[in-house]
Amino acid sequence: MIDTSKRLRQADIAAHAGVSVSTVSRVLANEPGISEDVRRQILQVASDLGYPTKAASTAIPGTLALIASHGMTGGLSVFYEGIVEGLRSEAAKVGMSFDVRLVREAKATPETVCEHLQAVGAEGLFLVGIDPADALCRWLEESRAPVVLVNGSDPQMRFDGISPSNFHGAYAATQRILKAGHRRILHLTGSHRNTIRERIRGFEAAVASVDGTEGRVIRLPFEGNSSVEAHAATLAALAEDGGFSAAFCMNDFIAVGVLEAVTEIGRRVPEDFAIVGFDDLPCAEMANPRLATMRVDRVALGREAIGMMHFRLQHRDAPARHVSHAVTPVTGGSLDERQHP
Repeated sequence: MIDTSKRLRQADIAAHAGVSVSTVSRVLANEPGISEDVRRQILQVASDLGYPTKAASTAIPGTLALIASHGMTGGLSVFYEGIVEGLRSEAAKVGMSFDVRLVREAKATPETVCEHLQAVGAEGLFLVGIDPADALCRWLEESRAPVVLVNGSDPQMRFDGISPSNFHGAYAATQRILKAGHRRILHLTGSHRNTIRERIRGFEAAVASVDGTEGRVIRLPFEGNSSVEAHAATLAALAEDGGFSAAFCMNDFIAVGVLEAVTEIGRRVPEDFAIVGFDDLPCAEMANPRLATMRVDRVALGREAIGMMHFRLQHRDAPARHVSHAVTPVTGGSLDERQHP
């Protein structure tokens, strides 16, 4: 036992906790880069010994990111890996403890979410690629849990959200096709998500902005490989009506499927058929020709989400905010962007 008549030192805490003095010093200073388990252990030992832990009272509450498992284990894993990289790096920078867990979107029930939060001792919740169902929305509102939707949005503005500018990005992508002289354009899409519905709206608004333009929305079932589905849907659409000369695609995986389909039937890209994707995933650069697309800064989305959570944890009654990051055009051989009359 420590003689409590002597002034407690950080070395005493370190000895009891079985860690280095420097680790104790960093925890008491609330510095980032320490695992949450070690942090809790040291603070508990310090409390038990009667050491004043002023830093502990100002520590940022822990947070948890629940990520849609189909996104991380399917083709979009590279998209969400970028977001997680941004979340992790920014959380470490501000000293926010941060855990990640995968969950099937259908299993994101109030009971499951509550269990995950309690398991890691988190207060703040990031829902990454998950549009919360009605029951979860009600529970989150009632529990007043700080929530940030990452790569998501709440049409009712009950929760903070951060996403690419889906409407404006889709509008800009379609405008690129229109400026290249195309007037009959396909849009291949799918998914129930709010973010994707915004891309459809952007496409339709751009088509409506130019007289004499026809746009056709093709919704894919997303029952298997989206690129394979896009390939089949493109072949079917062009067999029915070969007058379409361009496609704006919901993402680059779909654009690759379209590219394979049109080249298969002998159309030259971009001379006979133009294609623009979205997200600027690695497959866009590997395609032949390189896909024209719209770049989403995925790391920046993650970093922004941490800043929003930091604010929300300190201002829990502030109105919900949604932040949209602009997406930027990436040129590629699938679209001739030279000036057209």
